[in-house]
Amino acid sequence: MAPSTYYAAKTRGPSQRAQREAVLGPSLIQLWKDNYCVYDLTYVPTWTGVAYVCFIVDAYSRMIVGWRVAAHMRTTMVLDAIEMARWSRGNTLTGLTCHSDAGSQFTSIRYGERLAEIGAVPSIRTIGDSFDNALAETVNGYYKSELIHGPARPEPWKTVADVELATLSWVHWHNTSRLHSYLGDVPPIEFEATLYATHRPVTGQNPIAPATNRIRATHLRP
Repeated sequence: MAPSTYYAAKTRGPSQRAQREAVLGPSLIQLWKDNYCVYDLTYVPTWTGVAYVCFIVDAYSRMIVGWRVAAHMRTTMVLDAIEMARWSRGNTLTGLTCHSDAGSQFTSIRYGERLAEIGAVPSIRTIGDSFDNALAETVNGYYKSELIHGPARPEPWKTVADVELATLSWVHWHNTSRLHSYLGDVPPIEFEATLYATHRPVTGQNPIAPATNRIRATHLRP
């Protein structure tokens, strides 16, 4: 690097992106604290057809609370993932905001009705814009780099069932062992355990599924 370029970079002010993130960052974190999850679909080619994968991610703790692998991408696969999230977080998810892209599964009547039944509300990104659902896209990206195309998988995937079984193990590892820099280099389960130990749920609330009333607490990042 030329000296002139080096000193110019050292004295240059914050970029427009850095300034925008400084303004929007606190608002986004507060939004995630207030009970927010993101959805997205991806696909994995196999010898017997395409495996479609849906993840539901808690935006604050990065926990994958629901997922589904299927040989189709109909609305029912998303509803199955919602049922898993409902089972893990509570029968009702009052105040939960479910953010997704504008795919037909997320704009369907059945999807909207199911969210209304459990007390959640839908949120859909603008058409042709992936930035506001970047977290879901990121999860899809490292799911593929770590599992689907990872070094431990030198050969092609043969069946949808193979993908489903492998995804089951990967999700467990993701939630219990994978370190996330956003969480202070701890796995989601440890982050949530610390959060819930520090801010105990109210009497009568299920301590294992406290996200039904998301704790509005100070962010725990060091």
